[in-house]
Amino acid sequence: MATEEEIERRVQQADTARSAKRSAAAKQVGVLAQRRTAIAEQLDDIERQLGEVLADSSDVIDIDELARFTDVPAADLTRWLAARKPSRSKRKKPGTGVSSDANRGPSTTKTSTTGQAAAAPETAVPRTDAHAADTPARVPAGVS
Repeated sequence: MATEEEIERRVQQADTARSAKRSAAAKQVGVLAQRRTAIAEQLDDIERQLGEVLADSSDVIDIDELARFTDVPAADLTRWLAARKPSRSKRKKPGTGVSSDANRGPSTTKTSTTGQAAAAPETAVPRTDAHAADTPARVPAGVS
């Protein structure tokens, strides 16, 4: 049977080997993560430049021609062109989000809870009557 000192030495020896492996793994992950970040930044810059070139040349060559000439898929060219636009102009079209309404299909008339048909979505207008505080304002649902 091992003595207390022998047990402590064995545990320290095992911990030292484990600690060295953990340290090496952490260092390797850190180095690779830094490289990945640098490469991702370079890729973002290249894609931005591609978008600018595509936009600048759109008056003389279209996406399909570029795809034929370069063997770069038109979908990639289109994505780069769309990504270069300023973020403030990237607006989500109504009805393009994923929701339960996405599969309903177009509807021009709906029957309300009172049985009346509405021809178009209503615009929210501030109420000025006495019941305005008691009744919530109608908010139109987006219809695609």
